[in-house]
Amino acid sequence: MLWGRDPAVASAIAGRHENPRYLPGIALPAGLHATTSLPDAMADAGLVLVVVPSHAFAETLRALAPLRPAGAGVVWATKGFEPGSGRFLHEVAGDILDASGLGGGVPLAVVTGPSFAKEVAEGLPTALTVHSDDAGFCQQVADALHGPAFRAYTGNDMRGAELGGAMKNVLAVATGVADGMGLGLNARAGLITRGLNEMLRLNIALGGRPETLMGLAGLGDLVLTCTGDLSRNRRLGLALGRGASIAEAVCEIGQVVESLQTADEVMRLADAHGIELPIAEGVRDVLHGAVTPAEGLARLMARERKAEYPQSLFC
Repeated sequence: MLWGRDPAVASAIAGRHENPRYLPGIALPAGLHATTSLPDAMADAGLVLVVVPSHAFAETLRALAPLRPAGAGVVWATKGFEPGSGRFLHEVAGDILDASGLGGGVPLAVVTGPSFAKEVAEGLPTALTVHSDDAGFCQQVADALHGPAFRAYTGNDMRGAELGGAMKNVLAVATGVADGMGLGLNARAGLITRGLNEMLRLNIALGGRPETLMGLAGLGDLVLTCTGDLSRNRRLGLALGRGASIAEAVCEIGQVVESLQTADEVMRLADAHGIELPIAEGVRDVLHGAVTPAEGLARLMARERKAEYPQSLFC
């Protein structure tokens, strides 16, 4: 059962088994139903999967909390931070649902990894990861998602998994800008690699585990989002690199672009922990119009020479 706020889309899914707005021409399973009534959607739910933009995450959880059937765990595939506070989404969910994720609370999990919706809907091979503090619930979610063309791995580093899913959007803008400026494949590879370094350094400072970001939640999602033209954040960067304004680029994409808010939150975290993130900082400044893409590139290239890894990431 799917819930959404657009009556036309819900009607098309229920009647024609197609999402004409986001997945035109792709047949959806006959057993899939859709409604604009949240109480109807929640009535018999054994598992609740929230897939909304980060700015709507808290509002959606508050709406579904009193409707959640007893025993139904909550999972999300939302990527980003809570606007304004910069909190991780598992912290937001814990507060709203009064959930510990252990024992008596509402079990929580995050689903993340390299997974363009269009390719998933087409049945193309996809691998992602589920992270939760509740090992049993984590496995339950992975089992529910796993299928012939869909592999679901498990982990227990929710903070690291959420950081990877959010921060890769910022770095995808950087690679999109470089490609839009025609800077070549060498530049793209360099930005992805140094971007991963920035993700790792911030994750370790926040208490996450480095191996989380060396897997699907980090490296996997980063490579996909930085190189795949289905990525909204990459397309934003491409447009900016070709000279479009922010407003023109967002209008052309026609969907929520998470990096616009996420870049600010990433840099707030970095500043709070005294960590330099030159690529993420450049993206933030370009998105705010403080520098042009060309000026941001020049600033990156002018940084002092130093060792690739001045100290071990894993100590």
